[in-house]
Amino acid sequence: MTRSEKILSGIKKAEKNGGRPSKSALFCRIALPCACAAIFVSCATLSFERPAASRSLTGEGVFSATELASFLRSHNPAIRKEDALYIAQCYISEAHDEGINSDVAFAQMCLETGFLRFGGLVTEDMHNYCGLGATGSGSAPDRFPTVLLGVRAHIQHLNAYGDTDELVNPVVDKRAKFVSPRGKAPTVFELAGTWASDKKYGEKLDALLSRMERK
Repeated sequence: MTRSEKILSGIKKAEKNGGRPSKSALFCRIALPCACAAIFVSCATLSFERPAASRSLTGEGVFSATELASFLRSHNPAIRKEDALYIAQCYISEAHDEGINSDVAFAQMCLETGFLRFGGLVTEDMHNYCGLGATGSGSAPDRFPTVLLGVRAHIQHLNAYGDTDELVNPVVDKRAKFVSPRGKAPTVFELAGTWASDKKYGEKLDALLSRMERK
């Protein structure tokens, strides 16, 4: 019999015999259930808490591929579940290899492609998920043969903006070498006026990440 069981047994025995339990026994009778309830609530709360999404380009992503895919499909239900999951898995894998925040990269893909609706200079078959080469100056946007390589090019371009480390995977982004200085945009906010001329570009990415957190 545990100590708490002995205490409760003693209280019940005293009450049965018409006696009054000691103050310490009464305190234990009240405190023990309260303490157990508090621990249960605390553990239940902690198990569902998730760290906030980092706005750093080299931060660690907190969303799983399933969560990213669900977020994408909530804004574009026409995308097949398996396709959304595959592109999310590509982003997590490639971002991990290059030390880039997969949440930021995925949010940027959603922003640049209109949640994979495209509709501008870049078309779906180009597998160009961040508008590489789509400057509107007469040059054609970059084209990649597969989803994976298109995602890799995006991650490598983000790496040029947010990091100074050498790339791990073979180079497919031929434009990264023109980013100078490397690492000039450590967070999404510095991408405004550098990656994009839109001065609110960073705020738009921040808003998308906030929507991911609420999903």
